[in-house]
Amino acid sequence: MNDSSFVIFIVFGTIWILMATAGVIAILKMDGQEIRFGKTGLMIAMPIIISIIIALTYAAVKSTF
Repeated sequence: MNDSSFVIFIVFGTIWILMATAGVIAILKMDGQEIRFGKTGLMIAMPIIISIIIALTYAAVKSTF
């Protein structure tokens, strides 16, 4: 099975996420604000990150069997 298009999609998606994160950090640093993560930010970010990891792990495991 040829998964090259899926790999390209994941790589470009990762690049876009990294660029967006760098952009937000640059904007916050430009205004002189400190970058910190509170409990509310972690409560919002963790379910998103965990669901992405579970979905990618499921896809990787499913394609190997």
